[in-house]
Amino acid sequence: QVQLVESGGGLVQAGGSLRLSCAASGRTFSRNDMGWFRQAPGKEREFVAAINWSGIITTYADSVKGRFTISRDNAKNTLYLQMNSLKPEDTAVYYCAAANRASLLSKPFTGDYWGQGTQVTVSS
Repeated sequence: QVQLVESGGGLVQAGGSLRLSCAASGRTFSRNDMGWFRQAPGKEREFVAAINWSGIITTYADSVKGRFTISRDNAKNTLYLQMNSLKPEDTAVYYCAAANRASLLSKPFTGDYWGQGTQVTVSS
């Protein structure tokens, strides 16, 4: 059974940092593009960042560029999201996703496997 399990969420003050992790089990995702999405209360789920299978290519939403960094450790089958300079508007449930493809991220990232999400709350 394929599972993606997020961790690392929590409550942080504005300007602070958090590091999210997404541990995959049930199969290896070393040949799959992966990414992060988030959903704030009353809003639709939105793309945050993606990384291609090799870890060489990354893409970010404009709202997080320069503040968030996506990375992966294929040996550990784990995806990360380092979030710095957090703002109250970053408050959301953050979801990890994996795609059934390995690409250069030339098209918008969409997920085929999803985690359950981890809550990030940024206080002002």
